[in-house]
Amino acid sequence: MYSSNKELRDIQKVCLNMAKYFVEFCEEHDLLCYLCGGGAIGAIREGGFIPWDDDLDFFMPRKDYNRLYELWCKHADVERFAISKPNKHTIDHNNFITIRDSHTTMIKPYQSELNIVHGIPLDIFPIDIAPETKIKRKIQKGWAIVRSLYATQLLPQNHGKTKKIIAKILLGIVPSSTWRYYIWSFAEKQMTKYENTTSNWVTELCVGPRYMGKIYAKKNFEKAVWVDFENTRLPIPIGYDEYLREAFGNYMKRPSENKQIPHHDVIKVDPHNPYTKYINQDSNSSN
Repeated sequence: MYSSNKELRDIQKVCLNMAKYFVEFCEEHDLLCYLCGGGAIGAIREGGFIPWDDDLDFFMPRKDYNRLYELWCKHADVERFAISKPNKHTIDHNNFITIRDSHTTMIKPYQSELNIVHGIPLDIFPIDIAPETKIKRKIQKGWAIVRSLYATQLLPQNHGKTKKIIAKILLGIVPSSTWRYYIWSFAEKQMTKYENTTSNWVTELCVGPRYMGKIYAKKNFEKAVWVDFENTRLPIPIGYDEYLREAFGNYMKRPSENKQIPHHDVIKVDPHNPYTKYINQDSNSSN
């Protein structure tokens, strides 16, 4: 997928630079954040990047996640690190906040026609409070699925023909982008209405079907601990071991060699030059 191990390593360096900037920004503005997924696994198992990984992702509690966008737009270097969040006027086919380095290029197939900054991304996912009962959790996940469909406005891929047909019908019923926004914003209110409850559980709702609705103990995300990562230190959830085992199983064991590959599809990647070198600059702008 990438032309060489050096290119992958250069991509990792860009991701790490973005992560440092993001974490410092969060510290400055009293926002809680921590590495999740492969970044958290890499921190514990590898002392840095998983060798074949090509990105870093972060979790934030919903209340901090909701503050991030406005604070970033006001105080961050948005010319370099553009931020994008699904809203009434922005569709980037993602279901979460993304920060992109405008001095680099990573054009993904599902975004290639969009008027966005096509830089190497840092994805930020909210952690939401989950209700105590299973039936309420299923309803919450149902609202999350509705939100995901109408916010991303993409048909699900690799999740079965039936789901794809249903999604196509639902999008066809509501062709207006304005009404799609009203639907997904209402769904978002429903799925996040447990924020101020005394539940002991949290969940992922702005992710793909594989992890959407996974339940974790709230105590595991109440604060961060700092661990060595490459040439710096980055935060991970205090209950990282319980979280990672619930999400990934035996995360300390590397997968088989045939699975040790980057997981993102890209049309064009260049960690050294801006996306405007490859896409008409006049037709693209930051969100």
